[in-house]
Amino acid sequence: MSKLRVVELFAGVGGFRLGLEGWKGKSASSHYEKKLDSNYQVVWSNQWEPSSARSGERQEANMVYQLNWPDSKEHKHYPNDINLVCSPQMTDKAVQKNIPEHDLLVGGFPCQDYSVAGVNSKGIEGKKGVLWWNIYKLIKARKPKMVFLENVDRMLKSPTTNRGRDFAIMLSCFYKLGYNVEWRVINAAEYGMPQRRRRVYILAYKNDSSFKINDLSKWLLTDGVFSTSFPFEPKGELVGRKILKDPAKTSDSFKEGKFFNAGVMKDGETLMCDCFVNEASIESESYSSKYHILKNVLIQPKNGELKDYIVDKDKKLKKPLNKIQRPDFPINKKLKREGSVAILETEFDKWIYLKGKKAEERVSSKGKFYYTEGPLSLTDDLKKPSRTIITSEGGPGASRFKHLIEIDGTLRRLHPIELERLNMFPDNHTEKGIDPEKDELKEITPSKRAFFMGNALVVGIVEKVGKELNSRINEVR
Repeated sequence: MSKLRVVELFAGVGGFRLGLEGWKGKSASSHYEKKLDSNYQVVWSNQWEPSSARSGERQEANMVYQLNWPDSKEHKHYPNDINLVCSPQMTDKAVQKNIPEHDLLVGGFPCQDYSVAGVNSKGIEGKKGVLWWNIYKLIKARKPKMVFLENVDRMLKSPTTNRGRDFAIMLSCFYKLGYNVEWRVINAAEYGMPQRRRRVYILAYKNDSSFKINDLSKWLLTDGVFSTSFPFEPKGELVGRKILKDPAKTSDSFKEGKFFNAGVMKDGETLMCDCFVNEASIESESYSSKYHILKNVLIQPKNGELKDYIVDKDKKLKKPLNKIQRPDFPINKKLKREGSVAILETEFDKWIYLKGKKAEERVSSKGKFYYTEGPLSLTDDLKKPSRTIITSEGGPGASRFKHLIEIDGTLRRLHPIELERLNMFPDNHTEKGIDPEKDELKEITPSKRAFFMGNALVVGIVEKVGKELNSRINEVR
């Protein structure tokens, strides 16, 4: 049986690919110990970091990707700006020449301004630099049977000035190109995975594909790929909405408000609802991964490899930091205080202050004000799935949002391998990259590895969806 050909856009360090193909024939859900029967083959991939290009830094995500998946007869990686091979201004034939035919298009892309700038002889013109329009162009040119995308969940209610407009434009684009769509906000931790990471996932099927959506309600609640892979109960009523087959008009006229966390669209008719996940009713065997709480992912240190991640409670700052608080505000008793000033003398003091509640005096162009924050736990609960990894997770400096754990009285940050495990990547997947110009192996810094994981998806989500898609395609075959 021929494999399903996949194109992976904005690949990062390969999360979609790991979920669909596995790693060395093994599955993410077993932490690459058990066999994964995959029917997917990535035939073309792309990764490019514009900020690195502007600053002259190495394209390190490309280096990691190309080390793990070298070019071959079956696969070609394109380590440059997508606009050079698939810009909205190119003809369909030019795009077809640059990017091969494929059955499934996948990619995680940023939440940007999707508004339509205008319509000209070449079709819809979006704002420059917005990557959705590259995706739209490729779908228009290559017409894959399926599209599988990932984004931050705020996409369903962006922009703040017109809630829901951006997602409505995307749905209108799919409708115009002849696709039906389902979407779902999924928190990986609710399905036995080790990180509380909420993302919106979007599946689009060509109208003439084997995926036939006959009943919107059934597809949304029980029969769809997402509702089968990740069961839920509807929260509140089901809401319908009509989508125009005109992205430009949608951009100009949409006023209906945000989209709900689960939905389906067929021929411009949508049905959606918010979700409640009853974790107790989830079949543990079907959804549990090898790692499902923070404690599970911790490594056993060898030869002092964790020493750079330990917080030295007694390490003095070069100079004490004075943080002026609102006069009536209670300052953490663990910190030194003089009047309304919290005095930070050690690195540990910075952790306590940043994660604690505060009413800090600040000055803007409009004058003095007090910036307030509520308290966070100083350390993370090892018996629960982790909080969401952020891109600034790396580096030794104290932070309000970095993970901090306590083991036998010792405080430390998370090691890159632990961050990889929280996203269900193989151990040390991002440790090295290949410099294509010099054909040399290069070490990737811990901070950059943490940055990669802050941008990545939870691989187990893709694996689960990939299995369900494949089973349905095989039934038709």
